[in-house]
Amino acid sequence: MDLPNIFTKEIAEGVIERINKLTPSSQPFWGKMSVAQMLAHCCVAYEMVYTNKHPKPGFLMRFILKKFIKKMVVSKKPYPKNSKTAPAFLISDEKDFETEKKRLVDYIRETQVLGAYIFDGKVSHSFGPLSDNEWNNMFYKHLDHHLKQFGV
Repeated sequence: MDLPNIFTKEIAEGVIERINKLTPSSQPFWGKMSVAQMLAHCCVAYEMVYTNKHPKPGFLMRFILKKFIKKMVVSKKPYPKNSKTAPAFLISDEKDFETEKKRLVDYIRETQVLGAYIFDGKVSHSFGPLSDNEWNNMFYKHLDHHLKQFGV
């Protein structure tokens, strides 16, 4: 794995420990989201795996995503601060901190229990089939980016 392996219990629980350090009054070092909105934002990546809440992009948009965005999302290179996000990930309404925190922790644990082998070759909502390493990088890097945004 390029980045710490979110599919292992040790790494997943380490990320959850960081999430548990957040409070409803945690403030970001950059960006405009509240901590509850950030937690909801992080849930979107998992919603695209486990629910049908978000429509799949059309053929042209999938081509653009695979050709120009995929490498940035699944590589080990960190996201820059204040980078643009996809429309599905924009959270503008108020969210409940405890609800979003529980949802995110549950998604992280469910993913860890399923394991990397379930994700190896699994089709991504936006990028087509991904290796377990690409799924790992996508999940871990996104969480790490936003937890650093809030100082944990």
